Order: sequence, then structure tokens, then C-alpha cells
Amino acid sequence: MLSPPAPLFDHAWIAARLPHAGAMCLLEGVLAWDASHVLCCADNQRRPDHPLRQFGRLGAACGVEYAAQAMAVHGALLAPAQGDARPGMLVSARSVQLHVDRLDDLPQPLQVRAERLQTGEDLLIYGFSLHSAGRLLLRGRASVLLGPDTPPPAAAAAPCVSDSLPRGRA
Repeated sequence: MLSPPAPLFDHAWIAARLPHAGAMCLLEGVLAWDASHVLCCADNQRRPDHPLRQFGRLGAACGVEYAAQAMAVHGALLAPAQGDARPGMLVSARSVQLHVDRLDDLPQPLQVRAERLQTGEDLLIYGFSLHSAGRLLLRGRASVLLGPDTPPPAAAAAPCVSDSLPRGRA
């Protein structure tokens, strides 16, 4: 069995660039990226102390938070080249299709893909998907509203996507 590729950027690099602290920084590495795509990995979905776990399980809808963080990572990767490090906030997720009920019963790592489909002055549209061992877990589209050039203080960071997800079964 082949080992997975080594990440180009590790969890420490990601954690230094996202407002998510501690275990809420879900992504563990960046495997590949270019101007319109990013491919990230995570293998923490089975952890009993996962911050999004509810009622003894990690519902598939929590995959949207993994995708939102991949979009933020993509923005961080592009910021030096574009001279634009504006914070973004996920404002909608559309056409989300869940192909599994839960993520915590998957024995293989997650691959999180995000593709920038449209770029506006203050709004980005991404397509996203989660896979594990070649199996599609979920996919959808998301809109990201870009904030002002000056990021808000850390205490005023936007809530994560999972804060607005319905509780219970995904």
C-alpha cells in the first residue's frame, strides 16, 4: 500500500493563518494547490474529542466546516501573490449533497477539495468536496464574503460554520 503524499504545508502552517484555535483547526495539511484549487487532508474525524462531535457521532454536514477551512487556506496561499489578505466569512452553502450519514466511521483520512469558481470584488464562489479512499462523501458550493482590508480583532472572529448547523443527525 502506498503512503499518502507528504503535505506541502503542515498543520502548524495552517493554524498560524486561520482564526480557528486548538482542535477547531481541522485541517492537517495542504497536499496540492494552484490559483484556483486547493487539496487538503485531515485524519481527525474519528477522535472522540472532536469539537464538532454531537451525540456520540460526527455528522456528514460537519464536512462543510472542513471545506470552509480549505477555502480559507486557499485564500492564505493566494494572499502573498495578490497582495490581499482580507478575512472572509462563509455566507452560504448551496447544493450540498451528503453521500454518507457520518464522518467518524471512516477509517481512511479525508481529502478536502475546494475550487474557486468565481471571483468578485467582495465575494468568492467555491465548489467543494470531501473524499475518503476515493469515495465521494459530500459536495456543494459556497459563497465567501470578503471583509475589509483590516482584519477584526481576534476576539471578534467570525463564528465557524458548524455554529450554524442544525444539531443532531446530519
